[in-house]
Parts: sequence; C-alpha cells; structure tokens
Amino acid sequence: MTRLIVVSNRVSAPTDAAAPSSGGLAMALRAALQDHGGLWFGWSGETSEHAQSEPPKTRTVGGIQTVTAALTEHELETYYNGYANRTLWPLLHQRLDLMASDRELAKGYLAVNARFAALLAPLIEPDDQVWVHDYHLIPLASELRKLGVTCRIGFFLHTPWPAHQIFRALPEHRARARELLAYDLIGFQTEEWRRAFEDYLARDDAEIAAETGRQPRTGVYPIGIDAEAFAKALETTAAGRAHDRLMASCAFRKVLLGVDRLDYSKGLEDRLRGFEQFLADNPDQHRRVTFVQIANLSREQVESYQQIRARLDALAGHINGAYADFDWSPVRYVNREHRRDHLAGLYRAAHVGLVTPLIDGMNLVAKEYVAAQNPDDPGVLILSRFAGAAEQMKDALLINPYSADELADAIRRALAMPKQERLKRWETLAHGVRTDDVTAWRRSFLKDLSASA
Repeated sequence: MTRLIVVSNRVSAPTDAAAPSSGGLAMALRAALQDHGGLWFGWSGETSEHAQSEPPKTRTVGGIQTVTAALTEHELETYYNGYANRTLWPLLHQRLDLMASDRELAKGYLAVNARFAALLAPLIEPDDQVWVHDYHLIPLASELRKLGVTCRIGFFLHTPWPAHQIFRALPEHRARARELLAYDLIGFQTEEWRRAFEDYLARDDAEIAAETGRQPRTGVYPIGIDAEAFAKALETTAAGRAHDRLMASCAFRKVLLGVDRLDYSKGLEDRLRGFEQFLADNPDQHRRVTFVQIANLSREQVESYQQIRARLDALAGHINGAYADFDWSPVRYVNREHRRDHLAGLYRAAHVGLVTPLIDGMNLVAKEYVAAQNPDDPGVLILSRFAGAAEQMKDALLINPYSADELADAIRRALAMPKQERLKRWETLAHGVRTDDVTAWRRSFLKDLSASA
C-alpha cells in the first residue's frame, strides 16, 4: 500500500478534537494518514540553539507518526516571521505595500527548506506520495529532487494566488515559479487562483517550463470542513453553555458574530466601519443588535500585525463611545482564542454570521457558521465575494467588503429576512457544506496525485 507523507510548516499532534489547535485541516490530514499510513513532517513550533545539528524528533500518537524539527532563532526570524509572513503572505494577499523585499530573508527561507528536505529525504520510500502544504514550503520539492527523490509530490496552496503583475513584484518570482514546477500536481482553492497561476506561466515566463523539463498538472480542490464532527461538537455541554451565555448576555438582542484570526486580509477594520454605518443608517436598530467580533491574536512579532491590533482597539472604542448606553455596548471586541466546541455554540447563537475578508483562499468560518445553524430557524451568512468560499456559497448574502454602505445594507436585510427565505438559503448552503466536505477535498487531491505522471 502506498504511504502518504504529509509536510506542513507546523505539525499538529493528535489532541482533544475540541481544542483550538484542532482545525479542519489538522483533522483532515490525520484522517488521511490513518487511511494511508505514513508520517507527518514539519516544524515542531520550538526553537533551539542547536537545531541545525539536532536530529528530528519522532512520535507516534493515536496511530499517527510525526517527525518534527526545531528552528534556530535566526531561522525563525528569516524563514517564518520574515520571508513567509512578511514577504509571501502580503504578496499572495495583494498587499504589496506591506511586502518586505530582503535578500537575507529569501536566503533564510530557502535554507530552511533545504534543511527540511535533507531531514525528510531519508524517510521517503520510492512508492510513497508526498503532500506538501502551503507557501512556507514552495521550494521543498525542488530540494527533494536534488537529493534524488523521484516519487510523486503534490503541493496545495491554501491562500490565493495573485495576478500576474502582482506576483512579478516578488524579486525572486522566477525562482519560486521554477520551484513549483518540481511538483507533479499543484492544487488551488478556486479556479480563479488556478487561472492566475497558469496565466503567469503562459505569459513572459513560459520558458521556465522548458528550463525545468517539467509541466505539472494543476487542479482546483476547494477545502471543506468536517461537517459531521462539527455537528457532534454542537451536542457538547461546552457548546450549550457558550450558546446560553451569549444569548443571556445579549438580553434577547439580535447577535452578529465575526470569528477571525487577527490579520489585515480579514477586513476587520472595514467590517467595523460597515457596522458603524449600519448604526448610523438605522437608529431604530440601536439597542436591538450586538456585534461580537472574536479576533484571535497571531504573528504578534510582525509589526504590521501590531499596528492593526492598535487600530482595531481604537475603532471598536470609537463606535462604542459614539453609540453605547449605560446598559448596551454595540460592539464586543474579543482577542481571546476559543475552543472549537465553544465556537460551535456561539455560531448557533448568532442570528447573522459576518465573514467579510478583503481576500481569502477559502475561509472555513463561513462553512462552520452554516454547519452550526438550527435547521428549524437558521441565521443568515453575509460573505465577501472575494473569499474563495463565495464560489461555492452563492446563497449567502454576497457583498463587497470594501463598501461600508453595502455591508450596512446587507446587515439590515439579514436581520429583516423572512424565515422562509432564511430556510431556503440555508438548506442549499448546508447541502454544499456536507457534500463538499474535507474528506471529499483530500480524496479528490490524492486521487489526482496518484494519477499524475
């Protein structure tokens, strides 16, 4: 039987499925490894002064073998905090104004990928399949090929792929494209991102394929959630308590809910401005609505993330200062991470789910919100048309996240939507979430990887 080797920036060891670290991707990859056998390789999340000379650590938990390596502090700053999160992340999300162009960061990124390849190559058998995840590890297949690895290697990009001229703003754009051609299959979340990649290759960089002698397959594999597991989370005591606490604290007001990692791509500032516009346009809704925004802190060592946190703190305070009363705050802004079962209860309690990124590879919060709704009285999903999920979730209220007026109008419409329309929209959305789930995603990708030349 062909083994599966999963490679990701971070390795998520088997844990309590309700824990915050147990995201949909982690659960999907564990299930794939349980089906195929093999191992999961990546960064341990730890730093060590002697990381470059230390052997990787191997563990077997719940029938899954993990192999992890530490980073030095220098590698952490150049590879992860540097090139991955200060160069590639803003590039892929079309924020060239935030992109760092630094040769030392690029060297550190390539060096870590080369070291990971050297640690991984001896563990790979000729009939294995290797599945590499995300922008942190673009050069990995190229480095493995240099070491003589000939098995099938697939790559899945969880983020968007930028337009041709934007990608060319990366000083190393040709090197990164050449490295991607070392893969046998490259997967994207949407047809739009796949076409953008193909457009880059087809234009003035078509000779890259001739240089490498490789022409990988590309495909579209929109990631889903484990809808069945999420439904079970709704049945837990923790979910019920979270639901009841939120409903009680809002004193029978309608609840709008946003759940995001704190990131400039998520459109949180624009979302708050849209809610402020809703309050300005609809004085009759004052005291009747509470907006709860959960924004989990991330990448706090990167300056642009520190700045957005400060701006959001100020904006939430400004809205409350302008509209709050002694017994009502229109905005509740929370920077604390919540367990998955807690989130399930909060989603169920929310009358409106706000998922309005400026751009996103997919966005699984939209699917989790739909999966958590009461089938007899579902809420309404407001979704950015620039999220990858919008291609599959056309029965949400799709909006332009840059327009405060459009978001304000959508909130008003969602709150006033008749039950029959809410039911019709939700039933279509829920069917899609159940059908195009995370299992369908991984099976589709691995089937095509197996068939690749």
